Parts: sequence; structure tokens; C-alpha cells
Amino acid sequence: MITIDPADQSERDNYKLMIGSIIPRPIAFVTTLSSDGVLNAAPYSYFNIVTANPPMVSISVQRKNGERKDTSRNAIETGEFVVHISDESYVSQINVTAANLPPEESEVSLAGLTPVASEKITVPGVAEARIRMECILEQAIPLGGDGRSPACDLLIGRIVCFHVDDTLYDRGHIDPGKLAPVSRLAGSSYAKLGDVFAIERPE
Repeated sequence: MITIDPADQSERDNYKLMIGSIIPRPIAFVTTLSSDGVLNAAPYSYFNIVTANPPMVSISVQRKNGERKDTSRNAIETGEFVVHISDESYVSQINVTAANLPPEESEVSLAGLTPVASEKITVPGVAEARIRMECILEQAIPLGGDGRSPACDLLIGRIVCFHVDDTLYDRGHIDPGKLAPVSRLAGSSYAKLGDVFAIERPE
């Protein structure tokens, strides 16, 4: 067993250990709207459930040279965003949206995705996603960094509307096989759902 003190190595080395160990990671495909009306989109694998009462999700958006990325800046300015569950059917287009575009250009247009109006917020989603969640920004928490500026913005979103393809939905449950979600590994690697097994919880 190798023992590593994160203080003894670089940020990059810690990053490589974490993304290679904490796998698979679900991918939130997030749309936001800029103050100029540009529909921004980007994938984030630092993503998970926070609570179901009320339903909330978390997304950690890393900063670049101390500056907020479009997603966190737009979400903080408008108080809204849409989280889509990434799946095999449009993962190639999701990957295109990871391109480093200026704020005035839309990754949705670049990837050839189809905007679709939301029910309860102003930020559109994309029609290709078979599950999307309209979110109100509950909190934006700056975290990490070197004392001069934070390393990331932790966005907590309260889900105000779910949209689920009816082929996936059965009496309140989602069929994972039909959803065919994709997850992130390290580097350029992704993973499909793979084998599913059940273990009963102890009484």
C-alpha cells in the first residue's frame, strides 16, 4: 500500500489521483443563459445528489486562473440552470460542448443540439436529453484555492421541474438500461452502465 500526503505533491498530481480513483462519476450536462441571452452548455463530472427534501443537486465548477467559468457566472447572475443526465445517445455532442468558447458563442449551437423551453425557469434545456431537471440556484459556495482566490464554485441547485422521457419511466422509477447513462473516468475515458447487481441491506 502506497501512502501519499497530498501536501507533498502538486495540484495536478492530486487531481490525477482523484479522477482515477473516484469512478465512475455521473455527468451533469448543464445549460445556463448569459445576461446577453447566449445559451451556454458544458459537462461536469463533479456532480451528485444533495437531498430529496426538497430535491437538490450539486455541481462543482472549477475556476480557470481564478476566474469563474460561464456556467457558474451565468447561474449566479440569473439564479437558474438546467441539469441534463448524459447518456449514450448524445454523448458525442456533449463532448463537443467541452470546447473552450468565448462567452458570446453558444456551445449548444456548436454541437448541433436543439434548445427546448423550460416550464418554470427562463433557461432552456436541450431536447436530445431524455432526463432534464430545471433548477433554481439555492447556493453558490466558493471553495478551495490558495488564499488569493477560490479554486471552484460549488453550485447547489433546487430542482423545480423534472422532464423524463416516458419510455424510461415506470411507476415512479427510471429504467437504467433504457436510459443508458454514461460516466467519466480519467483522461478521455468514459464508461457505460455495465453489469447491474443487487445486495439486500441488513435489517
